[in-house]
Amino acid sequence: MDGGRALRGGVVEPGREPALCDARLGLLRLRSMRRGIREMDLIMGRFADAEIGTLTEEELTTFEALIEVPDRDLFRWLTGEDATPANYDTPVYRRLKAFHRHDAPIH
Repeated sequence: MDGGRALRGGVVEPGREPALCDARLGLLRLRSMRRGIREMDLIMGRFADAEIGTLTEEELTTFEALIEVPDRDLFRWLTGEDATPANYDTPVYRRLKAFHRHDAPIH
């Protein structure tokens, strides 16, 4: 498959179980939308809906690590209120930050 993608356009990487890919993606979507702070539900949930199917296995693991970050910390990083720690300043984080523009209210 293209760059080791587990699921892309409904095609599953050889040797991977479709149900496992679907279950992992579904769980990531759910965890992205049920964070606790409504703003983070919207930011993470919308990103997951739009981008999760394009992420590689490695990127999915990185996204899972971002989901584990407390809402207040991640929100402050995304809005520029606090500096992003180097260990979280990954290409996936930068995609999430670019996806969410903080120049308008979050609806």
